Amino acid sequence: MRKCGVLAVLLFALCLVVGPGYAADAPFHIGIMTGTVSQSEDDLRGAEAAIAEYGNAANGGMVVHVTYPDNFMSEAETVISLLTGFADDPLMKAVVVNQSIPGTTEGFRRIREKRPDIILLAAQPHEDPALISSASDLAVSVNNIARGYLIPLAAQKMGATTFVHVSFPRHMSVELLGRRRAIMEQACKDLGMEFVFETAPDPMSDIGVAGAQQFILEKVPTWLEKYGKDTAFFCTNDAQTEPLLKRIVELGGYFPEASLPSPLMGYPGALGIDLSKEKGDWPAILNKVEKVIVDAGGSGRLGTWAYSYSYTQSAGLIEFAKRVVEGKAKVTSLRDLSDAYAKYTPGANWNASFYTDAGTGVRNNKFGLVYQDTYVFGTGYLGISDVEVPEKYFSISK
Repeated sequence: MRKCGVLAVLLFALCLVVGPGYAADAPFHIGIMTGTVSQSEDDLRGAEAAIAEYGNAANGGMVVHVTYPDNFMSEAETVISLLTGFADDPLMKAVVVNQSIPGTTEGFRRIREKRPDIILLAAQPHEDPALISSASDLAVSVNNIARGYLIPLAAQKMGATTFVHVSFPRHMSVELLGRRRAIMEQACKDLGMEFVFETAPDPMSDIGVAGAQQFILEKVPTWLEKYGKDTAFFCTNDAQTEPLLKRIVELGGYFPEASLPSPLMGYPGALGIDLSKEKGDWPAILNKVEKVIVDAGGSGRLGTWAYSYSYTQSAGLIEFAKRVVEGKAKVTSLRDLSDAYAKYTPGANWNASFYTDAGTGVRNNKFGLVYQDTYVFGTGYLGISDVEVPEKYFSISK
């Protein structure tokens, strides 16, 4: 373990032991681990929203928040140690991880060994459904099976004739991401669109986040020249979304929605939008981003979800965990889960279902899949959440 990882664990342990107010007001604690601002800002902001509402455990509130290292692929022991540390808090009753990076399953197993009473919730798992389900009470992911069909369909509705999928081997080894890519390819074929797979550098590699972003900035003009302005782009990495959007607004092309959709996913950085005054007000954020895009000539070419998926996962799962601990919700109920999400997404409907294994056809009642409708800046909702996805796509494997 690196020195920074050791320090993070020691600081977290110190907070658990001597943090002020630990024996104070809150009847129980909920722990959440998210990424940092540089890797997954919306995940972190959702945790902050829950802290603003329910208080920081260090000051007598309910929520304990820690962040995993940006370079989590080489800091697995840090991730596991931070998670295991939650079990040392006698008031801890639930733990949420968003995103559930590699190491989450092992961390959950170690929590379970020490404290079988703690409810374990995994958001957006990077590990296979069967693996994370073996350790968690419920895992929740964006419905990449249905979206494998719905995103190309949205791109076609927006006017695209070619669909370019940008990713790298680590993401393609993730079960749901690999399946989504295979479904997208088949959907494009069925819809009469050209499907193209382009490989980009992994931000977790030696090139780093900055290098991976620079690659996108340099390649998009080439891709647009090669495939034409009626090309829709989709990438699997959050950090690469910003440079992709920047070039699409400048040069043309389409962007139906991000892998983890949000008005904040890439748009503020790509367009230089200051949203400090609108912080936490999603309708206001959506309207401000929309005005900038329309003024820049991007009307009808870029989309999102009206409410941040990643933000809702953090805040919504903390709310869900609280209700489960209080006996007001069941950890196996997708309806209760959707109700918790609805608290943070007024006016938006959530489509929720359980994951079904493509090979066995067995439904996994510990792995939920969710999605919202696609909102296109300048034109509004596409009605994607009401589309019935043909059954054939649910049996396609990666």
